[in-house]
Amino acid sequence: MSLKHLFLELAEIFSAQTDIEMHARETLRAYAETAAALDGHLARDGDAPLADDVACELRGSDAMAVCATILDLPFRWAPPTSSADPQYVAHSLAKVHVELLGPDGLVPTQSARIGLYGMRPHAEYGLRTHPAEEIYVMLAGEADWMRGAAPYAAHGPGERSYHPSMLPHASRTRERSFLSVYAWRGDVSTDSYVYAGLPHANK
Repeated sequence: MSLKHLFLELAEIFSAQTDIEMHARETLRAYAETAAALDGHLARDGDAPLADDVACELRGSDAMAVCATILDLPFRWAPPTSSADPQYVAHSLAKVHVELLGPDGLVPTQSARIGLYGMRPHAEYGLRTHPAEEIYVMLAGEADWMRGAAPYAAHGPGERSYHPSMLPHASRTRERSFLSVYAWRGDVSTDSYVYAGLPHANK
């Protein structure tokens, strides 16, 4: 499988007729040929493979079809680096992440951030805010998402968690890992990214 093929598959995942999903879909398609040139230059197997428990979810019967393509590509999986806050760094150890398109992406662009993001079991990524509007589409596994003042709600493959600009949101896992594809639209810099810690720590 090629990175171009993944971009085109993910473009189909962003299927809703909302501004953010249409933008993600168009951006992935626009950069698919650029992505093709990266084949052979991705990380090699063993450099930083996907955690076994996350990979297991990608092979699950309820995982979306694109997960087979993700497993076939030798990405260098690592926690995201949106903030240097020590609490953020500590809470990021259980995360898996690859930025496909964006300022720090495999394919550089300032027009969006699109990538793969998940967490291992029994982990929590607390409340954060940022100027970009954001959407996550679940690809495999299960996660709880919190939006604003609403309680955590479980999400499985194919379900979405949408976060307008500056809406506090959080995510956690229980017994299962998860993987999702996310997109940022608007101000995609992380200069104003704020991490406020775990929700229960703020009560």
